[in-house]
Parts: sequence; C-alpha cells; structure tokens
Amino acid sequence: MTGSLPPGGAVLGADELKARWADAWRPEEVAERLGGVSVPWCIVAGWALDLFRGWQSRPHGDLEIAVPAAGFAEVRDRFPEYVFDAVGSGRIWAGAGIETLAATHQTWLRDPANNQFLFDVFREPHDGGTWICRRDDSLRLPYDAIIGRNADGIPYLVPELVLLFKAKSPRPKDHSDFDGVLPQLSHERRDFLGRWLNHMYPGHPWLARLARR
Repeated sequence: MTGSLPPGGAVLGADELKARWADAWRPEEVAERLGGVSVPWCIVAGWALDLFRGWQSRPHGDLEIAVPAAGFAEVRDRFPEYVFDAVGSGRIWAGAGIETLAATHQTWLRDPANNQFLFDVFREPHDGGTWICRRDDSLRLPYDAIIGRNADGIPYLVPELVLLFKAKSPRPKDHSDFDGVLPQLSHERRDFLGRWLNHMYPGHPWLARLARR
C-alpha cells in the first residue's frame, strides 16, 4: 500500500454490507479454485482459527485470505468471471485499477451478476519469500512458518498471528475467539503471541491470560 487513497469510492451502510456478504464462500470453495497456484496464500481471521481448531465455532460474516502483494495477479486470474473491488477507510472502488490497488491493501471479490461479495483478499507486504507484518515491519517470517494446513490441506494463518491482528481493537467476537483458542495453543505459540503483544500493545489484557500455564 503506497500513498494516500484516491478520490471517490462508494460508502455502504452496515445493513447493505451485511446483505451483500450473505453469500460469502467457505474456505473449501476458495481452496478448490486456488488449487495449484504457485503463490503462497492462506485463510486468515476467524475462519483461520476454526481451521486450526478443526471445527466451525461460530457463524462468519465473510471470508478473508492473504496473499503476497506481488502474487495477487495469479490469484486474480483464477476468477475471470468475477470483479475485484478495492477497499480502504470504509470506501469501495469498484473494479479498481492499478493506481487504486497500489494505494490500498484490501480487495473484495464481487459477483457482477448480483453484486454479492464472495471473499476478501489482503495483499500483504513481503520481501520475496518473507512475509512482513503490515502493522510492524520488524516482524518478518518465512511463509512456511506462518501457514498451517487443516486435515483437508486448506492453508490458514497460524493462530498466534491471527490473534495478534485481532488484538489491536478487539471486539466481543475477538475476545471470544481468544478464549476459545487459548487452550489449544502450545507453550511456543503462547510465548510468541505474548512477546509480540507486549512489543506492539504493551499492557494488553490478553497478556495476563497468556502467562498462565
């Protein structure tokens, strides 16, 4: 993501957004369409935690995946019948061009037949095969260290990083996700999350919970 956001962009109300995400795909649908791509990608956010756990713990209002920014074109080419809209600061740029994509990092796949949104793509910063956290570029890891796979081979962002992203401004569902996943986190995962929470969000309420064994 570079520079300031471009002018324009539509603003949708909460009710309209909820309605247009009503047909969001499930992880297995995206995985089927992306089978064989060379770019590393993974399910993120709440669905990623459920893939880690092995069951769906709650309803999900959308589906989000992450890809290295330079690999977005390969993902985009798997969906020629759909449109990618850029998203940023509560606005949506339909069928975004190169400049708008460069100024944003979030992209929603839309079915032009009914304008329903199907899944969300985060175009993430990276240095070749190294993932870079967009909230703190000192956190850098190889892709094979940040991606796990469920029993069906669907890739997901490891839970300690999902929770780190959720920790910035946790909503009730984020606290619930933390509570639900915490018992399944190994000491190593807890230590990683605790170290980075303390670095990025000192005094975060989850730190005390992570310190318990």
